[in-house]
Amino acid sequence: MRARDDRGVAFPSPLVILSIIAVAMAGIAYVTTMDRGGDGKMESVSQPAPSPTSSSPTADPEPAPVVKKKPKKVVKGKVYVEVYNNSNISGLAGSTASKAQSFGWQVVASDNWHGTIPASTVYYPARLKAAGKLLAKDLGIARVIPAVDPMGGDRLTVILTPDYTS
Repeated sequence: MRARDDRGVAFPSPLVILSIIAVAMAGIAYVTTMDRGGDGKMESVSQPAPSPTSSSPTADPEPAPVVKKKPKKVVKGKVYVEVYNNSNISGLAGSTASKAQSFGWQVVASDNWHGTIPASTVYYPARLKAAGKLLAKDLGIARVIPAVDPMGGDRLTVILTPDYTS
């Protein structure tokens, strides 16, 4: 190895050349093996035509019955709920939070909401849609819509307006 001078350590030129070659080979390997997305077509495998084995007609197989997925049962105590008052009615969020708790919901916050909300609403993140509908039913709120920023993605948000009667 060469001695150190004002410019730092001087690397032997073969090491630099080998490093450049290694990087170039890695780049070539990446480009040749990366998935190009394909066109979604699958190659078909040819199979020999079936030979007739009997002259009696065969019954068409009946289609399998369609099984509807049952929605998962909502466990109220495991769903976080925030209740906000967007009206001039003092204590509305607190009393509604107590009502939600009496139905078994896990209320984690109640406060005032600043902004314009057209009607009392239950906001839900996508994975809690069924829970949002159930909470709205428990509280007697007709408007149920997907959550928006800055609402939490792990909880239901209730915003109460002057139209809400507890």
